[in-house]
Amino acid sequence: MRSLSLKFVAIFSFSFIFTHMSEAQEAHYQIRQGKYILTPAGASHLAKLPLKCMQQEFPYKTGITFTDSALLGKPASYHPAFYGCFDWHSSVHGHWMLVRLLKLFPDLPEAAEAREKLAQNLSTENISREIKIFQSKENKGFERTYGWAWLLQLQNELLNWDDPLGRQLSMNLNPLAQQLSLMYQEYLPKMVYPIRVGEHSNLAFGLRLAWDYAETTKDHSLKAVIKETALRFYKDDSNAPIAWEPGGSDFLSPSLEEADLMWRILSPAEYHTWVVKFLPSLFQPEISLAPGQVKDRSDGKLVHLDGLNLSRAWDLYGIAKHSKKNKQALLNLANTHLKAALPHVASGDYMGEHWLASFAVYALTTQ
Repeated sequence: MRSLSLKFVAIFSFSFIFTHMSEAQEAHYQIRQGKYILTPAGASHLAKLPLKCMQQEFPYKTGITFTDSALLGKPASYHPAFYGCFDWHSSVHGHWMLVRLLKLFPDLPEAAEAREKLAQNLSTENISREIKIFQSKENKGFERTYGWAWLLQLQNELLNWDDPLGRQLSMNLNPLAQQLSLMYQEYLPKMVYPIRVGEHSNLAFGLRLAWDYAETTKDHSLKAVIKETALRFYKDDSNAPIAWEPGGSDFLSPSLEEADLMWRILSPAEYHTWVVKFLPSLFQPEISLAPGQVKDRSDGKLVHLDGLNLSRAWDLYGIAKHSKKNKQALLNLANTHLKAALPHVASGDYMGEHWLASFAVYALTTQ
């Protein structure tokens, strides 16, 4: 009886989604095997956003520490690769997004422009200048660990791209990726407490992207320190207070990011036991987790909640895939969050447009 009920809910949910999407949105995103997927039209639509800003210098928010006047000047002078899209990490994951789309949709109408701009930005010279920031004592914490994680994710994507440009760019980026791997290995053992927030410094998110890079590159030292850190901080967690989420400017769910990390760390049997204990509310007959609401998309903090809906979706897809209970209900919940966010990725305001497309592509093309 319960399985029939879930099937009815699934059918009703999918019907509701398509009934309330515009024709343009239907062309951009489709549901296949219970999940939203990105179509070629959607890929073209989203690709335009990082292409518009990846070489746009201003507005720009820097996060570096200035110890003297040597770095005073345009951001492009000290971030020649990642000076666009408002801030360093958004520029990095905008580059990642274009590589992902070129891999999945090689005939993308924007492919030539994307390849040209990737080659211009990710040159050997530019990356060698980017490394200098991370090598300075005063900036050891720059972009830790959010930007670090996205840089490793970019390198992971390039390494898995069977294309001459991908091979060249991964060679160019490799010194910076190795630098950040070493910085992870130096930093994580010093941490006494995890960082359980819904913004950039969330530790679980930083570990999960770094883990995927370590798997691809067989960086056993990085993988070992990530596993030790995850087990030390999260293995004994239970009854996560997900009802307290979200915070007013969250774009990551502290509870769901942790749950999406731990299926990478634990065996399948261990994970199922752990996740039911950690998030029991996700495995009840009725799941109550409403999408975040945004009342002002011109506010750079408030628009974070659109990103939260996208990141919750990718977390829920991962949890559904690796748990043994409530799979369809979790997929439905992921789709509900995507439905709430996707119409607002290209809102017309730069505060969201400079970064949300990357989150949408990640949610639509992973798992």
